[in-house]
Amino acid sequence: MSETRAADPLIDILAALRDKVMGVSESVLATADGLLVATDAATVHPESVAAVAAATLSLGRRMAQQGETGMLRQVIAQCSGGHVLVLAVGDRALLAVVADEGLDLAAFQREAPAVVEELTRQLDADVA
Repeated sequence: MSETRAADPLIDILAALRDKVMGVSESVLATADGLLVATDAATVHPESVAAVAAATLSLGRRMAQQGETGMLRQVIAQCSGGHVLVLAVGDRALLAVVADEGLDLAAFQREAPAVVEELTRQLDADVA
C-alpha cells in the first residue's frame, strides 16, 4: 500500500473533525517526536506545527507527571485570536488542532475522544 493511500483515512478523520466542530480550522497529526504524519491544513506550516506540538506534548506530560494528575490527554492554548490544542494520540503520536475564536469547546471535548480513538486505530493498523 502506498503512503498516499495509507494517509487518506487519516486525512478523512481530520477533515471530519473540522466539519463536525465549529471553529476548528486546521489540524496536524504527527509522531510524538514531531514528524508529520497527515495534515488538514491550508495556512499553517504543518512541519513546524508538528515540531512545536511535540515539544508542547512533552512539556505537558512532564507537567502532568509533576502534578501527579494522571496521563495527559490534551494541552489547550487559549490565544487572543483563537485556540491551539494538542492531544495525545496514544504514546506515539499527537494531534494539533488550530481553531478560531468561535471554537465550540464543548463540542470539541465531546468529539475528541472518538477522534483520538480512530486515529490510534488507524495508526496501529499501519504498523501491523
